[in-house]
Amino acid sequence: MTDQATRSDQASRPDGEIPGKPTAASRTTLSHIMTGSDTNLLGTVHGGVIMKLVDDAAGAVAGRHSGGPAVTASMDEMVFLEPVRVGDLVHVRAQVNWTGRSSMEVGVRVMAERWNESTPAQQVGSAYLVFAAVDGDGRPRSVPQVIPETERDKRRYQEAQIRRTHRLARRRAIKELREKRAADGIDD
Repeated sequence: MTDQATRSDQASRPDGEIPGKPTAASRTTLSHIMTGSDTNLLGTVHGGVIMKLVDDAAGAVAGRHSGGPAVTASMDEMVFLEPVRVGDLVHVRAQVNWTGRSSMEVGVRVMAERWNESTPAQQVGSAYLVFAAVDGDGRPRSVPQVIPETERDKRRYQEAQIRRTHRLARRRAIKELREKRAADGIDD
């Protein structure tokens, strides 16, 4: 079935709601071997290189889940746990944790292993990104609700709701502070 036919079928449903998708439907892993061109001045892999891989994997997951283009709205948190070295095979695992009307939180786990050793990969980072699904004109479009499948998926869904509540409260508090400062004649 084409994407257009799918959208047409969804639009013709009496409730107008897009059918949900299980977490596993869009989960993906992006793997990349780190080379000398990826290094920073300390000789380890530059954090920006890892962040790009994280954004690429998360974007693929968001596009898969939403069935079309999705853009990075924010990176809620990026944590680097261990340095990544030249010769490390990096695996970036991503999945949709939570969905709103047109937005999705994508959780990402970054793992690294030596390319020439058979030791298990270790976690070297994690991130949470928010993506907005957009149409051809860049306007928000609806996304399917994510259906958590496992207990781990359910925990991630609940944690994502907490992060969203905190994100919205932080934005509201900053907006109120700026409005108050402007009302007090303080020009920043």
